[in-house]
Amino acid sequence: MRPAAAAATAAAIRLRAAAASLSPPPAALLAPRRAALLLPTLRRFCSPAPPRASVASDSEPPSRLPSPVMDAQFESFRSQLDESSTLRDRIRSVVSEIESASRVASAALLLVHQPVPLEDVLGKAKAQVDVIKGLYAQLAEVLKECPGQYYRYHGDWRSETQAVVSMLAFTHWLETGGLLMHAEAQEKLGLSSGEFCLDVEDYLTGLCFMSNEFPRFVVNRVTAGDYDCPRKVLSFLTDLHASFRMLNLRNDFLRKKFDGMKYDLRRVEEVYYDVKIRGLAPVESKQEAAQ
Repeated sequence: MRPAAAAATAAAIRLRAAAASLSPPPAALLAPRRAALLLPTLRRFCSPAPPRASVASDSEPPSRLPSPVMDAQFESFRSQLDESSTLRDRIRSVVSEIESASRVASAALLLVHQPVPLEDVLGKAKAQVDVIKGLYAQLAEVLKECPGQYYRYHGDWRSETQAVVSMLAFTHWLETGGLLMHAEAQEKLGLSSGEFCLDVEDYLTGLCFMSNEFPRFVVNRVTAGDYDCPRKVLSFLTDLHASFRMLNLRNDFLRKKFDGMKYDLRRVEEVYYDVKIRGLAPVESKQEAAQ
């Protein structure tokens, strides 16, 4: 072999040996090495946690018993709430009877829109007024057990009282053509003395409810041939509406009911206008026109 060829063969052998030394070892040889490297890590994570030091029983706070003062206070509250609930149940029982009697009287007044003699209608309504007066006397006796707490329970009979005032005011107008005053309403209900009285807002709200009856009443009376009724009702409602405008009412339920009164007044005005332009209204005297 020539010297040059021998040198080339030797160089190729050396290159192969170097490449073989740089290639990764087979998996069979690497597995033991990887296992040896991972074993300490696995032992660290998989080893059981050391037991926690038990807390000494002396460090636990002792169980606290309820305070006698606190128990006495809440026992007093419980007694007061039970008494209030019992009293409210008694009040509502009487108020339920007032509502029932008021519905009977209002149903009797509905006959005023029919061709029924006015005396018969008013007689049936007045019969219930005496019943309602007796029920308010019972309610006053119940309230004597809680002096100074009238407005605490006032909401339990507020709406029923407003309906009663409306019925009384409409009955009074049918009889006299005038307004039922606050003192007169209290006297009819037997509430003119003592702490239990007729609340002013209940009285005013009842008058607003009463005005709702007039538009229908006027139409039915004109249909029956009473062409002077619109003038009388219009005069009354105009004065009542003007009187209400003197009050500085808040934006509450009473103010909303008063705002509805102007629509009742407008409907009565329309009926009176129709009767007037048709020449059906009787001629007014100068004295009546001045009033």
